[in-house]
Amino acid sequence: MIEFELRPEIKTSETQRMVYEAARDFAAQYIKPNIMRWDEAQFFPKEIFEKAGDLGFMGICVPEIYGGSGMGYHEYVTLIETISMIDPSIGLSIAAHNSLCVNHIYAFGNEQQRVKWLPKLCSGKQIGAWGLTEHNTGSDAKRMSTTARKDGDHWILNGTKNFITHGKSGDIAVVIARNGEKGDNRGMTAFVVERGTAGFSAGKEENKLGMRASETAEMVFDQCIIPDENRLGPIGDGFIQSMKILDGGRISIAALSLGTAIGAYQASVKYSKDRKQFGKPISSFQGISFKLAEMATEIEAAKLMTQKAAEMKNQNLNVTLQGAMAKLYASEVCVKAASEAVQIHGGYGFTKDFPVEKFYRDSKLCTIGEGTSEIQKLVIARKILE
Repeated sequence: MIEFELRPEIKTSETQRMVYEAARDFAAQYIKPNIMRWDEAQFFPKEIFEKAGDLGFMGICVPEIYGGSGMGYHEYVTLIETISMIDPSIGLSIAAHNSLCVNHIYAFGNEQQRVKWLPKLCSGKQIGAWGLTEHNTGSDAKRMSTTARKDGDHWILNGTKNFITHGKSGDIAVVIARNGEKGDNRGMTAFVVERGTAGFSAGKEENKLGMRASETAEMVFDQCIIPDENRLGPIGDGFIQSMKILDGGRISIAALSLGTAIGAYQASVKYSKDRKQFGKPISSFQGISFKLAEMATEIEAAKLMTQKAAEMKNQNLNVTLQGAMAKLYASEVCVKAASEAVQIHGGYGFTKDFPVEKFYRDSKLCTIGEGTSEIQKLVIARKILE
């Protein structure tokens, strides 16, 4: 749970508490009144991310010299968890912006590239996107079709990326393209492509089950010419970079899952106390109270796994195993908690008058995005059998 209010005896850092309170108030003021309107219209509220930037949310782990907040992964997890308790789709957008686009530029960009792009992204005035996935290469990213051909001191990109968060509205995109043979770990390179570049356009916007206020669309490259100075790191290093970015990104999806599960759980506790059947609150019936007990216990376990991964990330340790474990467990707990929340609400849980139907729809993305649960098991199995 969020310990700051529910369990004040637990010691937390002052910065975590500040992030929690700021995120809580931000969500209450700018997000909560608009949740269902954005969801039903599948509207991406780009303007609120500049407000998030003013609070330091859009570059929370980036050093202050580049316009960031200079905080660590515990604060980042707190931010995503707190926002996602109110609206997971906004939590998803903030997470994708931070852990994928911003983090990739910070981790693998040179000083000139960091100075050029990070301040704009950290301010929230510009939104980031990250392009790895394609139509025929979801988990099998090494066989991507998008190509990058070198032409003098420029590169020409051709291909389409899909399921891209902020693929239409993103101002700055990190794109992985193939410059070698399919299947070659060293045959892909990372580039930054700015919106407005000739040959770079948005394609189909997905009409989604959940996370509907977080934009998902294709990014299309048609003879898109970019200078070599937009290349991130060495030629052929793009796939290796991406796997490292996803290691940290999975911690943010664990936090997203955690916030979604907590939101569903808290709504269920409240409803079970308010709803009366047979003359007493339904929380007094073992069938309901045991569901709540399981939800609370599994959320607590997911939180501890996520915090461990965050601490390891703060210490610059390898988080491939812990990130995958946290993401796998937290996302599965999230789906289960959201499903049980609907069940506890009964028929009302199937209506839009209560928040749990949206948590239910939003939760499923957590077991799919940034590597499916099956891919997480594959990563975990490889690491434990090394």
